[in-house]
Amino acid sequence: MNRKALGVGVVLLALFGLAVWGVLRNRTPEGVYLFEGLEGPSTRSVVVAETPTGWRRYAGGEPSRMAVLLTDTTSAWIGLAHSLTTIGVPFSLTTDPAAALRHRVVLVYPTVSGSVLRMEALRGLAAHVREGGTVIGFGVFGGLQDLFGFTAAVESRGRKRMDWLPEGARRFGFRLPEEVAVPLGAEGTAGAAEVGSLGYDGVTATVLARFDDATAAVTHRKVGAGDAYAFGVDLATLTHLAYSARAERVSPAFANAYVPVLDVFLRALRTLYQEHEPLAVTLHTVPEGQDLTVLLTHDVDYSRSWEPSLVYARSEQESGVEATYFIQTKYLRDWNDRIFFTDTTRAYLDSLKRRGMEVGSHTVSHSNVYNQYALGDGREAYPAYRPFVLDSMSARGGSVLDELRVSKFLLEQTSGLDVVSFRPGHLSYPFALPQALAATGFRYSSSSTANTALTHLPFRVTWGRQSRMELPVWEFPVTIEDELDLPMTGRLPQALRMAEALRAYGGLMVVLIHPNLVDEKLTFQERFVSATRSYAWYGTMGAFGAWWAARDAVQVDVQTSGTRHEVQVQAPESVAGLTLRVPASWRPTEPLERTGQGWRLPALRGTRRFTFETR
Repeated sequence: MNRKALGVGVVLLALFGLAVWGVLRNRTPEGVYLFEGLEGPSTRSVVVAETPTGWRRYAGGEPSRMAVLLTDTTSAWIGLAHSLTTIGVPFSLTTDPAAALRHRVVLVYPTVSGSVLRMEALRGLAAHVREGGTVIGFGVFGGLQDLFGFTAAVESRGRKRMDWLPEGARRFGFRLPEEVAVPLGAEGTAGAAEVGSLGYDGVTATVLARFDDATAAVTHRKVGAGDAYAFGVDLATLTHLAYSARAERVSPAFANAYVPVLDVFLRALRTLYQEHEPLAVTLHTVPEGQDLTVLLTHDVDYSRSWEPSLVYARSEQESGVEATYFIQTKYLRDWNDRIFFTDTTRAYLDSLKRRGMEVGSHTVSHSNVYNQYALGDGREAYPAYRPFVLDSMSARGGSVLDELRVSKFLLEQTSGLDVVSFRPGHLSYPFALPQALAATGFRYSSSSTANTALTHLPFRVTWGRQSRMELPVWEFPVTIEDELDLPMTGRLPQALRMAEALRAYGGLMVVLIHPNLVDEKLTFQERFVSATRSYAWYGTMGAFGAWWAARDAVQVDVQTSGTRHEVQVQAPESVAGLTLRVPASWRPTEPLERTGQGWRLPALRGTRRFTFETR
């Protein structure tokens, strides 16, 4: 053993000895560790009542935006609003057909039919297309069949797959099998698909995609100087199901696979907006104009994970990247494990902090049935709060709110850090978790997998995992995890292939590794970082979350005069590293940095205007 290794071993042994001594000194007969003089939190956590978000929150803006003509305000439109915000397309919701027709590109949701639109509105949409505009219709039932180019629309919940045809795949840049064949339900089962669909028959338009029953799923028809597109998938409903972790049966895998179901639709809509709106300016999805976002995360939920955590942190620091460590504040001994969150924990937390790592919450009890806990009254505090895990499928004394508030309190008191990121044990996801996170001061969650969320992009969550009220909390789903298909090093080629697929559209990769051992998992991480570092943005979930939340609030509008185009960017919160994607012929009239994804803006807050010229 060399001198450096011997020194590290002595330090780790000393830390382990201190941990054991601390537990023996402060543990009560009931098996609870007591921090001297530490009690709290003292204030109650109050969950806000559900108050539906009004569609007018997404109204307004210049005609350069995509107009979304809402034909039913009780529909799942909030999923569509959140997904368009995620992909960076500026849009404006309206229920007024005349207001929508002032925009070049009009998306009509959830239905296009004579039963929801007056004849005047139907004629206006048809004229808009003939005169050079673009109409994208979802759920095109009747009244404009000739415009969209079909004779019949057939509803069904039996369709389980949609396939892009060669022209559609080429048009939208879909090259991989996972992008071309889009699952909508579990194939080979007798049950209904997760979401209904509308198949178009008697089609005279160009078919871009078909369902598994051979009916058309996406069509395009050129009419006069304009274009009409019909989509047969209820994208907003599918988005809501996926974002709220209700579409598990759609995905062929729980994790570690590329399942871009929602992403292909969003990429298609972004492409249509960019093709048909001459003033299309969109927001890139990765900080600093990089191609891909990677968040390295570690779940510290085992009594022997502390020492290896420091090895991972040192490796990350040496590689110039930062990571998020989700810490279980385990101060009780139960079926899961012995006590390992004690006074000596401070030394580990201090070491993580010195290396630039983020500390997040991983609950108190780490129960597999956290999704069955009662909400709680938000009054429990340490040390009186004593959840107890009985076995793998039962626990007592725990609540959704108090797992959050007590773990956050202990982590902040022992680390001196602001704890804003959360991941539940086993990704056990209660329906009340979104509003509980908001009530306890968390802003960023990693509570689902990208495969069950059907997206490799972040998104905003809603109250009760319903489709009525949005919350100031964002979800960053797990892409790669370390417990399936071991060893991890055997999955490195697959992970790098996924990284290449995601960089094509600015995707997100959240990597979850339990630092219980320093073995092939650390080797996997180091090789993955080395292979992707040149094109990926690495950071903590808290840092990326703050950037993403600020980006989510940004509004972009464009006004033009001749060859000069003024882009107005409104940023209610401070944001740096924002990148604009503009038409290829535009060039800025002031110094802006060119990246592979567009033009990177300086740090800004408030309203700024940037001028571009066509060259």
